[in-house]
Amino acid sequence: MMTVAVLGLLMYALTATAQEVSVACMMAYDEGGAPAVFQSPECPQWVLPPRILNNQTTNCQFATVQGHRDYQEDRVTCNIDFKIPVLGKDELKEIVVGVLAVFDGHGGKEASEMASNYLLDYFLLHVIFCTYKQSMLSVEKRKLVSQNKNNTENDTLTLGSSPGGLAVTDDIHVCNILKEALLGAIHDIDMKFSLEALKNKYVSGSTATVVLLLDGDILVANVGDSKALLCSYENHPVTKLSAKELTRDHHPSRDDEKARIEAAGGFVRVWGVPRVNGILAVSRSIGDIYLKRYGVNAIPEVTDWKSLKSMDMYLVVASDGIFESMTSQDVCELLEETEASENMSLNLLWSLLAGRVVNSALRKGSMDNLSAIVVPLAQLASSKDVQ
Repeated sequence: MMTVAVLGLLMYALTATAQEVSVACMMAYDEGGAPAVFQSPECPQWVLPPRILNNQTTNCQFATVQGHRDYQEDRVTCNIDFKIPVLGKDELKEIVVGVLAVFDGHGGKEASEMASNYLLDYFLLHVIFCTYKQSMLSVEKRKLVSQNKNNTENDTLTLGSSPGGLAVTDDIHVCNILKEALLGAIHDIDMKFSLEALKNKYVSGSTATVVLLLDGDILVANVGDSKALLCSYENHPVTKLSAKELTRDHHPSRDDEKARIEAAGGFVRVWGVPRVNGILAVSRSIGDIYLKRYGVNAIPEVTDWKSLKSMDMYLVVASDGIFESMTSQDVCELLEETEASENMSLNLLWSLLAGRVVNSALRKGSMDNLSAIVVPLAQLASSKDVQ
């Protein structure tokens, strides 16, 4: 969670005039994204905040175990109460965004660790700079409108509303900014890690499955084969939870992925499972720099913002180790059975669900690292009602 000092700094950045945010700093952002801003002497007010070692919040439960592997390469970032300043109609306001992410590393922990360490900072900076740039465009549009004495009512700039119900000024659309910021953060993490990998000869890579939650709406971005899914009741009368996957795995055997790999001069060969050049079992990843020339990239597939329904009970984000021994439907049924069988308070029960998923996958024979985030959506809704 941001400190008061960091929040104050961001408020300053949003309210600064064009002269106070230097052209050189904006150029650094346009040319190199978040890493360039944090490193540029032209942007002295932007200092990477101290790393938050434990980013688990009271209503965001996750579990991760090494399992039968020699090393733990999974990393998790989980913060449902991530506070972000944005521009409202006439003033700055603070929104609360849930950020849930699983990074499944391979070939070493370096890529997944960097991704988990930098995601929130880069995401936040992109939100601020995207909002600032949009606000400057809005100011320029207002000037043009005010100078046009013959403008019509249709020419007047008006307020809009995001799918999450947030008022936005002129063309500033909060949900679009959040989506753009997330894509920018993932791109920048891949860029920064690629430079580190070249320097240090890292061969590691990582998946990235990230879910944003905003006022009952969700957006999912996926790189690789970690998964996000919903467990929902679909029909009346209510019978059992059904799984709906929100992501599609990026495996080299997928027709579109295979076509891209081959167009770049790579090939897909089965070595236990289909692999890029007989090596990598995913066709998109952060890192894996020595396979980038063969079509491997870190460009996420991103869903549209989707409104959660009252029948959606659990949101799950998990590494592929879970799905070595369980299907998505198995996960949903386990959650339902656990809630029905345990005689304890819901708050205590909900805190155990991610651990149940991880341990069940391990008992059923998964040989991989295992990580899972489980969000009981009823608890999330009730906590917002209290606020």
